[in-house]
Amino acid sequence: MTIESMLFAAASIMAVFMGIAAVFVRQKAAKRPLTMAKIIIPPVMMSTGALMYIFPYFRLTPFEIMEATVMGLLFSIVLILTTRYEEKGGELYVKQSRMFPVILVVLLALRIIMKTILSMSISPGEIGGMFFLLAFVMIVIWRLSMFIHLQAFKKQQINEARPRS
Repeated sequence: MTIESMLFAAASIMAVFMGIAAVFVRQKAAKRPLTMAKIIIPPVMMSTGALMYIFPYFRLTPFEIMEATVMGLLFSIVLILTTRYEEKGGELYVKQSRMFPVILVVLLALRIIMKTILSMSISPGEIGGMFFLLAFVMIVIWRLSMFIHLQAFKKQQINEARPRS
């Protein structure tokens, strides 16, 4: 067994554990109202991972950038369509979805399958760069959708609070 195949297996196992952790984090987050900070902080913190592209080992070709971006867009659409919101006490909450763990498992399985297939023709560094970009695009678009929902909710509250003449 080569070092690259051991790293691939370790990364796949780690992705499963991170997915499980994400389910618990999302369940806990659903108990608190949606705020600008909760929307903005995850992609901002994740953006530091882009420093990997400093190293040539992780750099992508324009075609790989396009592939990762399109896949991130498609995955974000799934997240956007399955994210539900609810109002409680004048605050907006992301409603817990029974489908979230299922969707997460499917996305993780697709990720592992895609990684396995891509690893036959693309270096592990490029695969890492592609999957980071895919995840980043997915998170940014999903969070942008949350931002739009929060802004619409706030605007609705302002309009409802105005006295009618």
